[in-house]
Amino acid sequence: MPNSELMPIGDFARRSGLTSSALRFYADSGVLPPAEVAPISGYRYYSGDQVERATVLRQLREIAMPLPEVETVLGAGPAEAARLLDEHVSKIVGDAAAAQQTAAAVKSALGETPGLPLAALRGPVLADAVEQVLTATAHEPGMPVLAGLRIETNREAVTLTATDRYRLSTRTLVPVEPPLQTWAGTVDGDELRAAVAEVRRSPLVRLDAVPYGIWLRATGGTDRHCRLLTEEFPDFRLMLASLGDATTRVTVSKNLLLRALEEHSAEHIALHIAENEVTVLSPHDAHPDTTLPAATTGPALDLSFRPTTLYPAVSSAIGPDVMLDLRGSDQPATIRSADRGDLTTLTMPVKADDLD
Repeated sequence: MPNSELMPIGDFARRSGLTSSALRFYADSGVLPPAEVAPISGYRYYSGDQVERATVLRQLREIAMPLPEVETVLGAGPAEAARLLDEHVSKIVGDAAAAQQTAAAVKSALGETPGLPLAALRGPVLADAVEQVLTATAHEPGMPVLAGLRIETNREAVTLTATDRYRLSTRTLVPVEPPLQTWAGTVDGDELRAAVAEVRRSPLVRLDAVPYGIWLRATGGTDRHCRLLTEEFPDFRLMLASLGDATTRVTVSKNLLLRALEEHSAEHIALHIAENEVTVLSPHDAHPDTTLPAATTGPALDLSFRPTTLYPAVSSAIGPDVMLDLRGSDQPATIRSADRGDLTTLTMPVKADDLD
C-alpha cells in the first residue's frame, strides 16, 4: 500500500502492532492523531507515512516510557532521542536493582533462613578481584550464567571464576580468617559490579550465603545482596585439566604490551614470538609493527587474538610484568602476572581460518 494511501484504523492497527483502542487513546492524547477523520461518521484514517512513528511509539511504551517522555523522544533529533533513551533505560536498571535490594531486605526481616557465614575478606582486595575476574563475562541470550561469577570457598581460600567460553579468568584470595564453610555458587555479575564501590570502601567484608543469594556485609557500610543464578556453571576445571604443557613462554612489560595493543585498530592482533622479543603486528593495518624486549623460552611462534579478549586479559594482570604461557596457535593461552599466580586468565587465539 503506498504511503500516501489512507487506511482505516483496523488496518493501521495490524501494521503498527497497536490495538485500535490504543490508537484512539494516542489520538486523543495528541501523540498520534489520524491523518483524516470522516466528518460525518467520525471514522479515523491513517497514512502509510505514520506506520514508522506508530511502531516507535509502541516500542517506547513496551519499555515503560511515560507518555510525556515518549512525545519528547518522537519529536527529538536522533542524538537527543538516543540520550533520552539511555537515561530512561538507566533509570529502569537502577529501579530494578533497588527493588531487588529492598526485596532481599524484606525477606531477611520476615525471618528468612539465617545466613551461612562463608569468609571474611579485605574489601579493597575483594573489589579488585571482582572487577578483574568479571572481565571474562559476557551477556549472551539463553545463557545468563556466562554473565555470572562463580564463588567457591574451602578451608584455605576463596576462588572467583568467570568465563564466556572464549576466556576464563580465575583468582584465588586468602581470607582474613580461615573460611568457615565449603560452599560454591554462581552470583549475578551485574549485581556484584553494582556492589563494588561499597565493598571497596569497607576494610572488611563478610560473605554470608542464603538460599537464593549471598550477602556482602560491609564493616561500617551498607550490606549488599546479590542473587544466585540457577543455571549450571561451565565445567572450567575440566578445561583446565585438559590443558597441555606450555611450549613457549613470554615475559614482557605489561605497560609496554598494553601500549602496543592500544596503537593497533585492526580486528585481529598478531603476535610473533622470537628469541628475547615479541612483535605486535596488526593485519591490514597501516600502523608499523611494534617489537618489545621480552624474556622468552621455547620455539618461535606466531598466533593471533581478538583485541577484545587479549587486551582485558593483559590489563587485569597484577604487577609490572605479564607472563604468557603459549601452547600453539590454536590452543588456549594462559596470561598471568610474572610474579603472582593468584589471578590467571585463559584466552583463546583466533584460528587462521577466521582471519580471512
